[in-house]
Formats: sequence, structure tokens, C-alpha cells
Amino acid sequence: MTENIYDRTGRIFDIQRFSIHDGPGIRSIVFLKGCWLQCRWCCNPESQEYKIQQLTMNGTTKTVGRDVTVREVMDEVDKDRQYYRRSGGGVTLSGGEAMAQPDFAETIFRACHEYGFNTAIETTAYAEREVVEQLIPHIDYVMMDIKHMDSAKHEAWTTRPNDKILENAAWIAANASSLTIRVPTIPGFNDTPEEIMAIARFADSLPNVHELHLLPYHRLGMDKYAGLGRVYTLPELVPPKADHMNQLKAAAEAVSHLHVQIGG
Repeated sequence: MTENIYDRTGRIFDIQRFSIHDGPGIRSIVFLKGCWLQCRWCCNPESQEYKIQQLTMNGTTKTVGRDVTVREVMDEVDKDRQYYRRSGGGVTLSGGEAMAQPDFAETIFRACHEYGFNTAIETTAYAEREVVEQLIPHIDYVMMDIKHMDSAKHEAWTTRPNDKILENAAWIAANASSLTIRVPTIPGFNDTPEEIMAIARFADSLPNVHELHLLPYHRLGMDKYAGLGRVYTLPELVPPKADHMNQLKAAAEAVSHLHVQIGG
């Protein structure tokens, strides 16, 4: 990789260290700005828009979003190389949607491999196929959301239909080193046994997919909406109870050969 590629810039809003829930081992998570979807329950609403924003929380206003070079990102994630080595961890790109900044994301992945770091992505895979084909060869572990099998309901809750996502899921499953399907489990949207069973059947039909993670809805990002001058449209939702999540887990297991777990 030539030196000028390390000067490539992209827009992030955070780098989180010492994560154990975003891929194997201990990881650093680089959160990129911008997303094609606008999921109503999103816990990182500051990630949805590419533009730099102001977020006010508890009387304090901070700037959300900054432009950085690949070199700056690597200088930060390199601080924990000993933890990656000992735990089998590495660097995960999240967001927002990393595929919305494909050239920047690709360069980070390539740089990570030059440093000897494992790479992972948390993605909706709502992207053009050429973007998927550009990035997947540089990713060791893919964590992909499948939110709903009904395209109309998917669009009503996320602003986009799911056809492109499902098509990309099949391609990624056939071409990625590793793919785990994750389901943000949202009351009123996709939390019936029938809806989870439909996703599980689809995931089970994909080659080389062995795990399905059900991620229970939480309200941790709700206050951010007011801080951005937005309205949270799901104030009545409460996190699902453990027995309900176990019921959904059993439903997924009943129609698939996948290892199903609650949480990432």
C-alpha cells in the first residue's frame, strides 16, 4: 500500500476500544457516519446522516462526526495490538453503514491486514453489488443484519425495501470467509415466532452460515433523538422479556440447523 492511500479520508463519529461483542476476541470498533437505512429504533441516530451534527445531552453540546485519515485511524487502533493478538481480536467497522463509504472502508481493511489485524464489519448490506464485491475480499468476519423477510414491512420501518439486502446476503454467504446473521428483535416489527422462523429459514438456506444472533431491542439511544432535535417515534416500546426471547430462540431452532443465541 502506497503512502498516499493512508492519507485517504473518511468521516467517523467514534472509535471504541476493548469491545467483546462486535466480533471475535477483543476489538476496536470504528463507527462511520452515514447510513442508507433510517431504522426507527436505531440506537445510534447520530450515525444516520453523513453530515457533521451537534448533539446536546444533559446540557452539554458536542460535535458528532469528524474527518480523519486512514493513518489516524490506524494510529488509534494500533494501540491495542497486543490485545488483538492474545484474544484473536481485531478491528470492526460499524456505523452507520460502512458500505456507504466504500473506498475509505476498503482502505482501512487493507491497512489492517498490512498490520496483521483481523477485520470485521457490522452491516446491513444495503449497497450496490459492486460495493459488496469491493469490500468482502478484505473482511475476515461479516456480521449482517436480516431485519425482516417481508419487504413492505421492512420498508415501512427502515425506509428501504429488503430485496437488495437479501440478494447481497446470498452473494456474501457464498463468497465471504465467515458470515453470521443477526436479527435486531423489535417489538411490533419482527418479534413473533413466525417472523423469526422466516428469517431463520432464509439464513439456514445460505451456504456457510452457521450462526443466528437475536439481538433484543433496548432503549439506550432514545435520548439522543431529542439531543439531535428529532422525535423518537417508538416511545411506547419496551425491551422484550427473557422468556419471550427464549421462545423466539426455540422457534428459530425448530426450523433451522443454525446455532441460535440471544445477544451478539
